Amino acid sequence: MDSDPFPTGFFARTDSGGDATFYSWPRLVTHIDDQAIAVVGALYEELGISGDVLDLMGSWVSHFRTPPARLTVLGMNAEELGENAAAAVTVVHDLNADPCLPFPDASFDAVVCCVSVDYLTAPVEVFAQVARVLRPGAPFVCTFSNRCFPTKAVRGWLYASDEERGAIVRTYFRVSAGFGASQFQRCTPPALAGDPLYAVWAYRSTADAPGADT
Repeated sequence: MDSDPFPTGFFARTDSGGDATFYSWPRLVTHIDDQAIAVVGALYEELGISGDVLDLMGSWVSHFRTPPARLTVLGMNAEELGENAAAAVTVVHDLNADPCLPFPDASFDAVVCCVSVDYLTAPVEVFAQVARVLRPGAPFVCTFSNRCFPTKAVRGWLYASDEERGAIVRTYFRVSAGFGASQFQRCTPPALAGDPLYAVWAYRSTADAPGADT
């Protein structure tokens, strides 16, 4: 996997300490406002996210209007995950320490990642792992806003505009080589007060459509 699109230092962070320490105490709060949360749920519904679903880098709440049949939530804090009423399975796993997902190939009908993609220090490897655990033709949906823990977000994200951040996530999809063409969308109207919500998504490549985001 080619990481040439990313200059030296792109994935550096102000706080380079272990994430396990940073996330060791629970934060039972939401990180986007209610309007943005509602938009995430509407997008999941619009894209038909259902069945066996993985919520990547999740927490105590997953933003589904109706929870999928079986939701697996992978995150950093066991207490937060234990509070997630929609979760059938919870997994504590640090993707920055180990980008390998602890699931068999083709395990999920969809993967979602809400307001967390900006913290990945090895996103291409993680996206390739997501492709591995998705069934062919299944979606991976990344949503983000303009809020984050700035000491833990990667440097390239902090210096980018919202539109450039969309391009960054699209590059993750393309370079990981497991997906078809990605789509980028602003999901909240520009004139709406409050947190903006953006999404990038793509579908796991099938044998008839090798991963080539153009």
